[in-house]
Parts: sequence; structure tokens; C-alpha cells
Amino acid sequence: MQEYKLFTSESVTEGHPDKLADQISDSILDAVLEQDPCGRVAVEALLTHGQAFIAGEVTTSANVDFEQVARNVICDVGYTDSSCGFDGKRCGMSVHIHQQSPHIACGVDTGGAGDQGMMFGYATRETEALMPLPIVLAHRITRDLAVARENDPSLGLLPDGKSQVTVAYAGGKPHHIDTIVVSTQHKSGMTQKDVAQVVNENVLPTILEEYKLYINPDIKYFVNPTGVFEIGGPEGDTGLTGRKIIVDTYGGMARHGGGAFSGKDPTKVDRSAAYMARHIAKNIVAVGLADKCEIQLAYAIGVAKPVSVLIETFGTGRMKESELSGLVQRSFNLTPQGIMDHLKLRLPIYRQTSRNGHFGNPAFPWEKTGFLNP
Repeated sequence: MQEYKLFTSESVTEGHPDKLADQISDSILDAVLEQDPCGRVAVEALLTHGQAFIAGEVTTSANVDFEQVARNVICDVGYTDSSCGFDGKRCGMSVHIHQQSPHIACGVDTGGAGDQGMMFGYATRETEALMPLPIVLAHRITRDLAVARENDPSLGLLPDGKSQVTVAYAGGKPHHIDTIVVSTQHKSGMTQKDVAQVVNENVLPTILEEYKLYINPDIKYFVNPTGVFEIGGPEGDTGLTGRKIIVDTYGGMARHGGGAFSGKDPTKVDRSAAYMARHIAKNIVAVGLADKCEIQLAYAIGVAKPVSVLIETFGTGRMKESELSGLVQRSFNLTPQGIMDHLKLRLPIYRQTSRNGHFGNPAFPWEKTGFLNP
């Protein structure tokens, strides 16, 4: 009898309170970069019952109305009146922004890393995007939930929601989908059966058709397993920037250095080096040097070059990992400035990253391949 290992990843919709906070932080970053590509930004958002708090450091020549940016994001996601559980036009708003510490700035100004830390990147042949299958499926569900809600308001779906997908692995490769969990906020008066019907008819069919290779007749489905999900968004749970770091990356399939991404400009290696690590790992797998690859980059504050570069191919590499590390360091400039130049990170591209994961979207520059010539 075939033995399977089950692996689970989750995603959340753009209306989830943590993701809403991420989008506010990244929209403020985009607003600064639109006017000042060299602006420094480290902004956090906290959302709770009827209130939004924006705090952090911004050093820029740009003139940005931080409060209006935040309100625009909240309304754009769909929180426009009390029936949705939060109202971007009328909620309380408190903004506390100051300049970056000069002690941090002095290291960054000379080209060094904005902080110490380690960042990981990962790629695998499991999917066309070279991402793990569980997180790809989970993101697809939350993305399609938003599309269904926006395209047809009569369905009764509201902005907050989650997905969770469990995949059965055999021999280290995905074999079939074992369990799908979907939880979505909905309008008052809808029963669990009503919501399940909406999800089963408007969200899951295209996903199951596209990934039919992994469909098993015994898949377990759970839609709104608590029964009712009318109170959502910041009215149902407090949201905070940077709290969905596993959702943002590889769904737990790869290691994580611990640093969040959203609200940080690209001088912060928490963000830019994680993007570069993904870029390198994807290029290694795309060119056929490994079927699976994880990269670790580590930095010291104020120092430009990484203090270490570690490559792990899990026994799938076509050359020694030490040789692969040498190839990578000859092929890519891993200083903060080199990363920003190579990936063109000073552009206002960040709000989109805070919706359905920072990796796997071909529109993002770190997802491009063709930069390794072994």
C-alpha cells in the first residue's frame, strides 16, 4: 500500500486584517517611491475595531498623505460601509511617522545592509511557477475568491477569507490533493450550505480543472467549517503588518529568516535579499542545475557583501553545492545596491506583492529567469 506524507499550506484573502495592513504599508511605500525612488520607508499598520494606526519611519522628499493612502486601500479592498464590518471612509485614523534613525542611515548611506539577518529563497519543479504545490493552490483559491466577489456582488461574498490545502506526497513528489479548506466572510442571512454552494460553483471548478492531475475522488472539502462568518476584517480580528510571513513565502515548505517584507523599502535586506534569494534559487532550478534548491543569504548591518551564502539542493543538484555557490557569487552582485539595480526594486511595485504571496507571480522582476550560464 502506498504511503503518503501530508503537507499543508494556507493563504488569506486581500480582505484578511493582516493582509489589509500589509497592503496599507506597501501602498505607502509605493506612494513614496512614485515621487522619490530613493525614499526610505519602514511603515507598520495596525487595524482593529473602527480604528487604524499607521506608524514608522519615512525619510523622503515626497509629499504623501499617509492617511488618505490608507483609506483608499481599505475602501479599494471592499470595506466601504459598516455592513462589511469596517468602513475605510469613516474609521478612526492615527498616523505617527518620523524619520529613520541616523545611526541606521549612516550604514545604509555607504551601501551597507540596513540590518543584520538571514534570508532564504526556494524553488522546486513541483509547479510551472517553480513553487510548492500546496501554497500555489492555496493562493489560487484566495485570489479566485476575490475575483468572484468583485465580479458578482450578488454572490454574497465579503472581503475576509482564508484557504488551506493539504497535498499528499509520495517519493518526495506531490501525488494528490488530500484536503481543501475554504473560509469566507459572507453577507448576513446566508447559511453554511449557501456559502458552500457559492464556493463550489464559482471558485473551485476552474482550480480543480487546471490541477486535475492531482484530483482524487476522496478529496475532503470544508467550507466555512465554523458555520457562520459574517463578522470579518478588522472588526473580527486585529490586523498587523508582517504577520503572514509564511503565507507570503513558501507556505512553510522552505525555511524563513523571520523578517517580514511589507512596508520596507528595498534597502532593507529583509525584503530585497529574500527576493534575490528566490531569484537565484529559481534560476538554478530553471536552468536544470537542480530540481529543488534553497538559498540562504546572511548580512551584517552596514556591511555590503553577505557574510555567508549557503546553497542546499537536497540531493538533486547537477554539481557540488560548493561549486554552485561559487557560480552564484560570480554571476550575481549580492550587495544591497547590486540587488536593487539587478531587480529594479526602486519602482512602485509593492502593493501587488502584499495580496497573494511575494513569489510565483511572473510579473515580479525576481521571478525572471535566464541569468545563469553554467
